[in-house]
Amino acid sequence: MVEVDEVDLRILKMLQEDGRRPFTEIAENLGLSESAVRKRVQALQRKGVIKKFTVEVDPAKLGINTVAIVGVDVDPTKLLEVAQKLCEVKEVRSVATSTGDHMIMTEIWAKDGRELTRIISEKIGKFEGVKKICPAIILEKLKE
Repeated sequence: MVEVDEVDLRILKMLQEDGRRPFTEIAENLGLSESAVRKRVQALQRKGVIKKFTVEVDPAKLGINTVAIVGVDVDPTKLLEVAQKLCEVKEVRSVATSTGDHMIMTEIWAKDGRELTRIISEKIGKFEGVKKICPAIILEKLKE
């Protein structure tokens, strides 16, 4: 575990809200110098606390009208193999192995329900070891 103080946590919160927020603005909010904020962010990056700066995409703006969380149950001997194959499907945005109701959880983006059905039946459903696929379409994302 990496040690972080309250100032680091406040910097992280501001960067999570807007990864492009200027260090000068963060410094002003925290009563620090810009160079102090820069050094703290660089240290958080070196320690692996900040893995990357990224962009949050609005799928609807790209014509993606169906976002689904999909649970996938597999033969236990095929768990990692199926998870890796899921990572290679371009419509699959995230893949995680899990405990609970499903062995693998994915997030899939599709232009509509018909495309989601095609992805499930023609791609995921054909992977060796897949036993059950349980899609849940997201109605509204309230918090990221």
